Amino acid sequence: MGRSIALVTGATSGLGHATARLLAAESYRQVIVTGRSFARIKETAAQLAAETKTQIFTPLELELDEPSSVHSALAELVRLGRPIDFLLLNAGMVPGKARVLTAAGVEASQAPLIGHHQLAVGLLRANLLSPNARIVISGAEPARGGVPLFSYTDVPAFAAKYHQGDRTAAVEALLRNGPNVKYVPNNAYADAKLIIAWWVGALARRLPSGMAVYAVSPGAATDTKAVRNAGPALKYLFIPIVNLIPGMNQTPETAARRYLQASQFGADVSGQFFASAQGKFTGPIEAQRHPHLHDRASQEAAWQAVVKVSGIDLLAQQP
Repeated sequence: MGRSIALVTGATSGLGHATARLLAAESYRQVIVTGRSFARIKETAAQLAAETKTQIFTPLELELDEPSSVHSALAELVRLGRPIDFLLLNAGMVPGKARVLTAAGVEASQAPLIGHHQLAVGLLRANLLSPNARIVISGAEPARGGVPLFSYTDVPAFAAKYHQGDRTAAVEALLRNGPNVKYVPNNAYADAKLIIAWWVGALARRLPSGMAVYAVSPGAATDTKAVRNAGPALKYLFIPIVNLIPGMNQTPETAARRYLQASQFGADVSGQFFASAQGKFTGPIEAQRHPHLHDRASQEAAWQAVVKVSGIDLLAQQP
């Protein structure tokens, strides 16, 4: 499947930067790289060009927490007028000890999904994704469960207890870290990645035939800035232990190759979450079969909650 144009969010460092660099060796004609500051992402584009000895990188300012920035980025992409073949929604963060809310009242680790939703739907509405486009969004192992120090919310039970069974309201409460949601950084992160896995399942049902979307866990790659805000238990206990165990950590480049691998997956596995095998954080990725990930009611609830918070919807494709 031929590829010519890619867009990578969060490319100033870490996995986004590593992926952009790898794409230069994959015969891409243009790689659009985004960052919060135009000066910083322009500098990154120049750095990538020097590292790869290619002139294929185009800087684009994009602050996912600000709808106006997403709108401006979309307007610039419309001006460029080149359909994107590979859309990597990579930007994200591990929340810190203190709860942080965006101006829109969204918990900080949940906020990238809202911006990514606005970007992806905007590209679809503007016909700026190629007919066989692949969308990959960064997931994480805690969405699967079984990761020490991380626990996701049992949304059906939470909805039954506090929201009269309304899962959409329950997911919105998690997005906003609202009433009856106790802020625990690692659990907020697990919830954010679980909602991403559900959002992907719902988006897959709304994409035109030929396109596909996947959530992909890059696995353990602690040498990135994503953990800069992580709490002390994660930063000073869990990560150092992981670093000492052979096969439990990997370089950003190795992690980024998972994204490139997924960009070649077929439409038959669209909507699925790919991660390491149970109990592992590196190695081959596989489609995750855990029932909670494939709960269609939760997937649709996640979609509707993101729609409500973002104000942007995309109608489901007719069978």
